[in-house]
Order: sequence, then C-alpha cells, then structure tokens
Amino acid sequence: MPSSKFWLVSGSILAGLAVALGAFAAHGLDKVLNSVYSETDIRTIAGLSVPAAWKYLQDFKTAAEYQLTHSLALLVVGLLARDGTSRSLAIAGWSFLGGIALFSGSLYVLAVTGLRVLGAITPLGGVLFLIGWVSLALAAVRLPFPSATAAEERRSPV
Repeated sequence: MPSSKFWLVSGSILAGLAVALGAFAAHGLDKVLNSVYSETDIRTIAGLSVPAAWKYLQDFKTAAEYQLTHSLALLVVGLLARDGTSRSLAIAGWSFLGGIALFSGSLYVLAVTGLRVLGAITPLGGVLFLIGWVSLALAAVRLPFPSATAAEERRSPV
C-alpha cells in the first residue's frame, strides 16, 4: 500500500496542476476552443442554446475545480495515513486518483479535442470520487480519538 508521503506528494502535484490548468482556462483556452469549435456549433444546456466553445470552457473549469478538490482530499488521505495506512485510506486514495484521471482527464481532453465519446468515461470518474469519499469517511470513523476525559486530564495541572 502506498505511503503517506505518496499521497501527500500526489495531492500536492495534482493541486498545483489544477491551479495551472484553471489559469490556462481563464487566460488561454478560449483560443484553443475557438479553433476546435465553429461559431455555429451550438449545444443546449438546461434549455439554453450556447456556443460549444463556451460550454466546453465551463466543462474544462469544472474539471480543474474537481481536480483541485480531490487533490486536497489526497492530502487528507496522506495526513491520516502517517501512522500507517488502512485499507479504507488506500481505497480512498486510489479512488481519488482514478477519479481525477477519468473525470477531470476526460473533460480536459473532451474540451480541447471535441471527442464526445469521452463523455461516457466521465461518470466513471464521478463514481470513483464517491467511492473515495465513502472510504475516507469509513477510515475517519475507525480512527482512534482520545476520549474527552483523557484530553482534559492531560490539560489540567496536577
């Protein structure tokens, strides 16, 4: 099973990458999207007709947001795994990594290439995110926490 350091390094790198991709979405992606999608390429979202470039810009930003959120979750996995890893933490970590790859990765590629078949992969990443959160919750429930009385005894002077 991966070490605490693996999850911390992975989370840190992926969080930094999410920030960089978010900045790219805000400052340079429009040129790429305008070259991939024509002005007449329209998508319907919630009953509204919008240019495909705008829709996929939003999808790209969603991918970066989910990547950042789940990178932070990987940092939590790394911190909780410092005293040795549990199966639940390993499942959470791998699920978050897989979710980032499938959910965010498919949205990034879909947005910049127009390969709509990748949309079928995106929900699998979402399922992995959900598995990761459930596994993280199970790991947290199993964590040994000192009782309130023990904590008070340590604080009170003798």
